[in-house]
Amino acid sequence: MTRAVYVAAGEAESNKGTVALGMVELLSRQVGAVGVFRPVVRTGREDNLINTVRSRFQLGLPYDACAGVTYDDVHADADRAAGDIVARYRELAGRCEAVVVVGTDYTDVGAPTEFEFNARLAADLGTPVLNVVSARNRTAAEVAAAVELSTRQLVHHHAHELAVVVTRASEPAGLRAALEHPTPVFVLPEAPSLRAPTVADLLQACDGAFFLGDREGLGREASGLTVGAMSLPNILDRYTEGTALIIPSDRAAALLPGLIAAHTSPGFPSLSAVIMTGGTELPAPVERLLRGMVIPLPVIATGRDTFDTATRLSAVEGRFTPAAEGKIDTALRLFAEHVDGQVLLDRLAIARTDVVTPLMFEYELLDRARARRRRIVLPEGEEPRILRAAEVLLRRGVAELTLLGDRERIAAQAAQLGLDLDGATVISPFDPELRERFAREYAALRAHKGVTVELARDTVTDVSYFGTLMVHLGLADGMVSGAAHTTAHTIRPAFELLRLGLVSSVFFMCLADRVLVYGDCAVNPDPDAAQLADIAIASARTAARFGVEPRIAMLSYSTGASGAGADVDKVREATELVRRSRPDLPVEGPIQYDAAVDPAVAHAKMPGSEVAGRATVFVVPDLNTGNNLYKAVQRSAGAVAVGPVLQNLRKPVNDLSRGATVADIVTTVAITAAQVRDDVPAAPVTSGADVALSPGARR
Repeated sequence: MTRAVYVAAGEAESNKGTVALGMVELLSRQVGAVGVFRPVVRTGREDNLINTVRSRFQLGLPYDACAGVTYDDVHADADRAAGDIVARYRELAGRCEAVVVVGTDYTDVGAPTEFEFNARLAADLGTPVLNVVSARNRTAAEVAAAVELSTRQLVHHHAHELAVVVTRASEPAGLRAALEHPTPVFVLPEAPSLRAPTVADLLQACDGAFFLGDREGLGREASGLTVGAMSLPNILDRYTEGTALIIPSDRAAALLPGLIAAHTSPGFPSLSAVIMTGGTELPAPVERLLRGMVIPLPVIATGRDTFDTATRLSAVEGRFTPAAEGKIDTALRLFAEHVDGQVLLDRLAIARTDVVTPLMFEYELLDRARARRRRIVLPEGEEPRILRAAEVLLRRGVAELTLLGDRERIAAQAAQLGLDLDGATVISPFDPELRERFAREYAALRAHKGVTVELARDTVTDVSYFGTLMVHLGLADGMVSGAAHTTAHTIRPAFELLRLGLVSSVFFMCLADRVLVYGDCAVNPDPDAAQLADIAIASARTAARFGVEPRIAMLSYSTGASGAGADVDKVREATELVRRSRPDLPVEGPIQYDAAVDPAVAHAKMPGSEVAGRATVFVVPDLNTGNNLYKAVQRSAGAVAVGPVLQNLRKPVNDLSRGATVADIVTTVAITAAQVRDDVPAAPVTSGADVALSPGARR
């Protein structure tokens, strides 16, 4: 049976979209197929919220399946429109395990009866209502009255209230204490950035066109508007951080080069965009000059005059669009931090499905990380992808971040990219106090290798060593690096300083309906039987830590007793070592991959096995097999490969591919934060032996 919730508000500008996005994310962690449905949409253009949800959560649903009728249809015949809405909703519900229905926007229906219209629809659809009430410009008593009135309307129209979400509260704690209600009440604080329009919103409002610069910057939020109809020195003194600057196009030739220089200079605020009005073309030499430059902000051109443009843009409020990633991240964090999702799931009676999609696994990682807010150091603090990922992580509240690098260069880079990194700590690896402290610590730990304090002073300024020493000394809980460095460069310090035993790795292989664990595909070239057993036990521990029930398949080219030879004997011996060391772990080996994953093959080759046909942890006999296996599954089965995740370190350090995307970095930081354990030895013991790193295992 499809579970659904109807998100309805009693007025406009209630931040209903924030609640809708939060509910979709909440349900996406529980079930595989989630849909979004808007009963009424505007005529002639696609609904932004539908497309935002479809894009962000990869719903795989066509737009038309998510839309009911138009406002024109409702005005023409409300009863017939209601019947069509129910029919369209049922078609969508038949394709989904859960649906979030998002009510009308108070833009076209317009009458005081609009909330009643939504209440009747919710009753017709059989969906409980998440009642959204705005606290903006209201006292606690007025909010309580609005909640009571909307609840009475729901009851009158036979709709069931699931819970109340009060939005846009200036004092959430006090308001929450003042509200007494028979259903759960959650209070979301005001978030000014949700009201800020994106540059794309401004472009549309002034009938503009992208002229030149950074097209990706269209998703940035504009914190304000400034009209720059004066000389460059006067403009430079007047605009503020994140503003969109409106200039007349007949003065653009004199102003644009200086504004672009100011935007990239650490001594001036960064702009969100420049909007040229009036439709005057730039002189050809100036345009040729500008098009040959790297311009790290969008420049928009409109034929409207300056007054008309400023008037139109000042009336624009923020909205959710697929490109407004910062706004979406802010909304999801707001919902996650202030709404008890488990209470809503319990009231909806939604049990977690056995299916685990890649999206569900990603949200589970983010939830685990958010719950503990660990301190993660990112040594490559001047790398643009790292900075973009840092903004996402900060907006989502995944971790507390430290960026290594030069403070001014990082600030300039962030400004050019239009990023808000105020929540991150920036530390230079040449900080004199830390450099001296780290040098003495490293020299003491590596004295057996002939390392002196003098040598250590140079070594510890390397960002990988500096970051690892931060983790070692408790100044950070974990480290993620490798976007701009090799695997060996990233993890060698961790091998020297944080190793507990044999260091190995796993990949989480996210298939369409489940998550499997492959180890070791990145570190140990040719483990012996004892090392293979160690890898299996460590991989099972990692799997369990991330919600994958471990059933271990020790892979080989033969199954059971059907084959012989040194390679098979190694796997057979390793399997017995696992059984003796951890009799509680289900393990089978040697076993071929098909017998490990396919129940029919398992029944023929290894009947009665509790692992065969349903294995979740796959241990490969060597690096050559493992690296080829995970890449073949990744490419051929369309699996999402998350990792490698290192095991047997006192505190987590994880490596990125140099081709890592922003999403890869976000996921790896979340994994690293979730890996942090409180039961590791407090005092590290440095082994005298160094572990040889396998070069180029996955580059």
